[in-house]
Amino acid sequence: MVLRGLMVVVFAMFCSFAQAGGGGATPPSVIHLASEDWEDYTAADGHGLGWDVLRHVFEPAGVKVDIRTEPYVRSLGLAERGEVDACVGSYRDESEAVLYPHWSFDTDHIYALGLASSPVPTPETLGNYRLAWVRGYDYQDYLPNVQHFAEVQRRDGIVSMLTHNRADYYIDAQTEVDYVRNRAKDPSQLRSTHIAELPLYLCFAKTAKARSLMALFDQRMEQLVKSGELKPIFERWKQPYPFESN
Repeated sequence: MVLRGLMVVVFAMFCSFAQAGGGGATPPSVIHLASEDWEDYTAADGHGLGWDVLRHVFEPAGVKVDIRTEPYVRSLGLAERGEVDACVGSYRDESEAVLYPHWSFDTDHIYALGLASSPVPTPETLGNYRLAWVRGYDYQDYLPNVQHFAEVQRRDGIVSMLTHNRADYYIDAQTEVDYVRNRAKDPSQLRSTHIAELPLYLCFAKTAKARSLMALFDQRMEQLVKSGELKPIFERWKQPYPFESN
């Protein structure tokens, strides 16, 4: 009787461990990512440097990348509410409602776009000028000495703001600054100046699935940076490799 009782206990423990192991060990097969449509980076049609990097991180590990294109603020909100697994292109600690991994996946090269006749801005002199950027980017939290700034809904009015003296400089990542400048009637009127480097992160939802994907992301990035496997992707897109210091 004692032996049979002991066998029942052992069997029950085995089943419990098997269920716990099975529930936690099965990795997700897809990661749902939300991002703004950044040209040649996270384009809505799936092309771009950012998507290529993230597919190389997840898909060899058996996790398909599913993309959703939304404005940045909405993308962040979707991650905060757990409606997607992660938002793409966040600066660290932008929101307390999401989780940030150890590894960034790229670096934003931040530029100031202004009239060519204006003084050359520096991080130390930014506080002297009227700045503008897209709503939700919160550069005031990441750039020094910012005093006066306005947030805009769309980039298509930036050149008019600058030429009509409603702002001194427009702040954005290099790709977006180049996009605005190249579509001006006279690009020679404008000059872009590098002012900062900001690491880019996936910000993960606070769900069990997203936490497991974040752990996988950090594990894969550790491997890929050590092996240098991501370098050819940045070379193909003619962008600086952000992990040389590692």
